[in-house]
Amino acid sequence: MLDTIIGWVNDGLGWVLIVTLLLAGVLFTILTKGVQFRHFGTMWRTIFSSRANQGQGISSFQAFAVSLASRVGTGNIVGVAVALTLGGPGAIFWMWLMAGFGMATAFVEATLAQLFKIRHGEDHTFRGGPAYYIQRGMGVRWLGIVFALALIFTFGFAFNMVQANTIAGVVEGTWGIAPIWTAIVLTLLTGVIIFGGIKSVARVTEFLAPAMALVYVLLAVAVLVTRAPDVPEALGQIFAGAFGLDQALAGTAGGILAAMLNGVRRGMFSNEAGMGSAPNAAATANASHPVQQGLIQSAGVFVDTLVVCTATALMILLSAPDIYTPGVTQRDVSATLTQTALASELGAWVMPIMAVLIFVFAFSSVLGNYTYAEVNQDFIGGGRLGNLLMRTLVVVAVFWGSIQELATVWSLADVAMSIMAVINLTALAFLGRYAVMALKDFDHQRGVAPMERALVIRPGSRLDAAVPGDMWRETSPSKVTV
Repeated sequence: MLDTIIGWVNDGLGWVLIVTLLLAGVLFTILTKGVQFRHFGTMWRTIFSSRANQGQGISSFQAFAVSLASRVGTGNIVGVAVALTLGGPGAIFWMWLMAGFGMATAFVEATLAQLFKIRHGEDHTFRGGPAYYIQRGMGVRWLGIVFALALIFTFGFAFNMVQANTIAGVVEGTWGIAPIWTAIVLTLLTGVIIFGGIKSVARVTEFLAPAMALVYVLLAVAVLVTRAPDVPEALGQIFAGAFGLDQALAGTAGGILAAMLNGVRRGMFSNEAGMGSAPNAAATANASHPVQQGLIQSAGVFVDTLVVCTATALMILLSAPDIYTPGVTQRDVSATLTQTALASELGAWVMPIMAVLIFVFAFSSVLGNYTYAEVNQDFIGGGRLGNLLMRTLVVVAVFWGSIQELATVWSLADVAMSIMAVINLTALAFLGRYAVMALKDFDHQRGVAPMERALVIRPGSRLDAAVPGDMWRETSPSKVTV
């Protein structure tokens, strides 16, 4: 009965979020004049020039890597397979659409996270995110606490339990190692890193997240090269299924609606745009301009969905019909569908490599998720003792998740994540205009190198009245108009 009730709630919230997130993405695309398109080149220039911009905190690139580590996980492998089995190839088109508009939403929430961040003295970094801009921008602390609690449960415990469970399942299925041994090793690895704090996580994910994405994409490219003549047909299946032009491709149930619902839902939970999670990492960066981090986080949505998820989808669509057939292949094979499809194209030798990749994908998500949880635990309070308790509970959750079945936990996490998104989208509706103001300032400084741009807050302006404290008023006088 509990599972049934949770399922009803998830279905209802799912449609509400789909409509709300899509409207938010369209609105912010219009208000920012298509920031994700006109500043696409700036995103990448900023990313590759930001590793040295660290100061006392963590660099913009490290913050990008932390959020990428959380975004790019098993959802990019298993989640895409689920979307294809339930929604058909057309689901991928709706994932693309959600990501295209979601890049604008991700830009706004990450820019706000920078605008309203605070200093964190213990490790010389910063803290920020939806809980912080809800309190500092809207003046509603209790709502920020509700958001923080929902995020801590979702990312700190539930999602980390699910990721650990995925790792244990893959290791057992590939090498026959009992979950208890995987649980012990994974718990030790997690503890060693997260007890070093957010800086420790940033140092690991700075190399781990880009490397895992690159290796995975290279495997996909190998498949695409060997099957190049068939790629146009696979893309044609995606567009045909998206608009119901071929009912056999549109989805296993509900036709075009199945493709739309499953594509948008999986895209939403994969790239996290608008959900309020990635801004927690964005705020920790030592950026010279809030928009700098907004652009970097927007690029993260592109990498997650339009690169990694697309790579997964094409590998499955190019596999043999007995591995994946639209409208026939069932969801219960989703967990291994990508690996099976890849092995059918490149050979069985790739299966252990995929197992290692899934391990890395899931483990990096554990680290990224922990970062989000600690930022929000700091918002609620508790100091060093609170951080110690948080880290201990995350390690326990990783161990427990490795050896237990977690269907109900996953469903509850979906509900908590939906609550997060509703609260965050409400805050974006009230505060989004300040991100647009910051973008106008950034655009005004055209011709200035990304690392040399600094936010110009003019006394008496609306931005001056909105942004509390002196965080963005301590810049060098040569860079600030007063």
